[in-house]
Amino acid sequence: MEAMDLEELTGAVARDATRRGVSFGSAGGQRAFRIDPVPRVIDAVQWRELRLGVTQRVLALELFVRDVYGERRIVEAGVVPGRTIDGALHHEPRLSGMGQNVASWITVAGLDLVRDSDGSFKVLEDNLRTPSGIAYAVATREVLQAHVSPPKGLRVRSLDAAFKTLGEALRAAAPAAAGGDPRVVLLTDGKQNSAFYEHATIASHLGLPMVRLQQLSVRDGRLFAWLGGRDQAVDVVYRRTDEDRLADDEGRLTDVGCVLLEPLIEGTLAVANAFGTGIADDKLLHAYVEDMVRFYLGEEPLLRSVQTYDPGQSGVLEMILERMSELVIKPRSGHGGYGVVIGPHARREDLLATAAALRSSPESFVAQETVMLSRHPTVTNGRLELRHIDLRPFAISTGETIEVLPGGLTRVAFKRGALVVNSSQSGGSKDTWVLA
Repeated sequence: MEAMDLEELTGAVARDATRRGVSFGSAGGQRAFRIDPVPRVIDAVQWRELRLGVTQRVLALELFVRDVYGERRIVEAGVVPGRTIDGALHHEPRLSGMGQNVASWITVAGLDLVRDSDGSFKVLEDNLRTPSGIAYAVATREVLQAHVSPPKGLRVRSLDAAFKTLGEALRAAAPAAAGGDPRVVLLTDGKQNSAFYEHATIASHLGLPMVRLQQLSVRDGRLFAWLGGRDQAVDVVYRRTDEDRLADDEGRLTDVGCVLLEPLIEGTLAVANAFGTGIADDKLLHAYVEDMVRFYLGEEPLLRSVQTYDPGQSGVLEMILERMSELVIKPRSGHGGYGVVIGPHARREDLLATAAALRSSPESFVAQETVMLSRHPTVTNGRLELRHIDLRPFAISTGETIEVLPGGLTRVAFKRGALVVNSSQSGGSKDTWVLA
C-alpha cells in the first residue's frame, strides 16, 4: 500500500462504488457507501476458530428460538428468567406452540464481533431479525479487487457463492407442502429503506420479485402476490422491511402482521428471518447466550460474549449505577448504535440522565463492559491513520446446515476515536481477506 497514491486510490474506489450505485440510508438520507481501500486480513487458522464459534452460537440461538415458541425448557430449568422473554419487544406470543413447525427460524445471522485487547474476538451483539450487509460485503470485494490485489503467493477465499448460498437457504425455508420449486419473494419498504441497495441487489442476483406490502393478499389461508398482472401463490417471504413485528406494543397486529399471520399459522408460508427471532437478538438476552450454548449443546462456548449485565438480576442494578462511567449502557430494543451511552466517553449530564432512566425502568436497558474496538490502518486525507473496526460475519442456515461466508463485512468508524461503526452513523467498510 505504501507504494500507492492513497488519495488517488481512495478516489478511484469511491467513484467505482458510486458508479455501481452502492448506497446506504442514514439520518441525512441516502448516501454513497464508503469503502476504505486497505483490506483487513484474517489468517486461515484464526478464521477456522471464528467459523466454528459462529456456527456453534447460531445453532444454539436457533434451538433457543424453537424452545421459546415450544416447551420453554430453558426457562423451566432456571437458565433464562421467564421475565426476560415475556418482556422482550420482539417476543411474539401468537406463535407459541410453533417451535418445531418452522424449518429454520434463523435463516441469516449477522453477528457483530470485536477484537478485545487480549487479541480474542468477542460477540458484541447478535443480529437475527433483519441483518444487513451481505450485498455490501460482496460489493466491497468487487470494487476493491479492481484496484488492490493480494501479494503473489497469497490466496484469498472467494465470496462468489454468497448469493447462491442465500438463495438455497431461502428455498429450504419453504413449508413442506411447497414442493421442490417454492416461489420466493423479497418484501421491501422501497427506496426509503436504508438498505434498499441490498434489497435490489439480492433480488437481482437471485431472480426474486421485489414486492411491497400492498401487492400481497390472503385467500383461504394462502398468501398471494400481484405479479405480472395476476395473483401468484407465495411460499417464502424474505422480509427486509423495517417493520419486524407481528403486533405492536398494544398487542394490535401491525400492517405486516395483518397480511402474514394467517398463512404463517396455517403453515402455508415461511418468512425469513421468521417473526419472533428477535427474541434471540434481544440485547438483554445477550447476557445469557453462553448459557444457551451449554444448555442446548452441552458444550463450552467457542466464541465468548462481551460481558453483559441484566439490570433485573438481584444486586446488578446497584453495581451498574456505581460503575456508570466504566460501562456501556444500551437501550434494550435499540439498533443502529442510537441511544448508546459509552461511559468512559460520556458527558456527566448524559450519565446522570441514563442513571435516572435505569432506576425508572431497569428492564429497558442492558449494560456491557467497555471493549476498546481494535484499530486498523485506514486512509484519512491521503495518509494511513488508525480507526476502530468490528467484524460482521454472516451465517446462513438451511435448517440442517449452517454456512459461514468467508470474512463478512469489516465495518470502520472513519472519525478519529469513534467507537460506533454502523453505516447508519457514517461508518463504512473494508474488504475482509480470509486467507486459504
